[in-house]
Amino acid sequence: MFAVTLLTDPAAPSLDPALAESLRNAWGGGALRWLARDEAVEFTVPERPGNLWEVWADLQRMKTDLVVQPDAGRRKRMLLADMDSTMIQQECIDELADVAGVGEHVKQITARSMNGELEFEGALTERVALLKGLPESVIADVLAKRITLMPGGPELLATMRGNGGHAALVSGGFTAFTQVIAGKLGFDEHRANTLLARDGVLVGEVALPILGRQAKVEALEQITARLGIAEADVIAVGDGANDLGMLHRAGTGVALHAKPAVAAECDVRINFGDLTALLYIQGYARADFLAPID
Repeated sequence: MFAVTLLTDPAAPSLDPALAESLRNAWGGGALRWLARDEAVEFTVPERPGNLWEVWADLQRMKTDLVVQPDAGRRKRMLLADMDSTMIQQECIDELADVAGVGEHVKQITARSMNGELEFEGALTERVALLKGLPESVIADVLAKRITLMPGGPELLATMRGNGGHAALVSGGFTAFTQVIAGKLGFDEHRANTLLARDGVLVGEVALPILGRQAKVEALEQITARLGIAEADVIAVGDGANDLGMLHRAGTGVALHAKPAVAAECDVRINFGDLTALLYIQGYARADFLAPID
């Protein structure tokens, strides 16, 4: 049995009940279960539809996300999440670079790296070198004035943890940011790279080894082994090429507002929904969402 979930942007819910009914009938599905009126609905089908991606493309033009996955085991016991452009709306290194006066140059490198055009470790080293001489105090200022949480993140963390789930934040960014974001959202643990500073000034380097694509896979392996759960019990979310390893290995890998080359390699693609989509595709209704932590 497969679960079919239709989703739209919670900020502007526009899911047409007639559309959901029509698709259910075309695919011979079971009864519609509205997870949130005008926002998310699901039904089951006996087998994966052969025209899935054609229908997906049609629905994208209607600003509607479509996810089809095995119904059994879709509620997960662990969340493994990227940070930049996933749990937050910005790329931290781009914001630091903007303060340093090299924002546009670094932003271009970041975009190419996240789309898989550049090797991550080399691209990170090049970008961090451009931050040399920046006061370390700028990090706190950027966090306070430039970094915003991705919509749906607080509800995602509160609901999964409230239902016994473990949450890990794994980022190719920097611990100075992950420790703050992890604390705000209620992650159980975080891993990232360490920006090196001397006498309160960034030296333009990160501590080795660099946490990149393989390190995110290792985090998945190590944390699940420590918790005594299977990798199939994990839902992972990210947007960049360095996330693909963990997205492929996790039980459910979600490409959230991802770069085109990344989305093309993932079966679960959320382009219009926010982070609450990760709850809907696990079968949670909005009425099941728990209040975010203070």
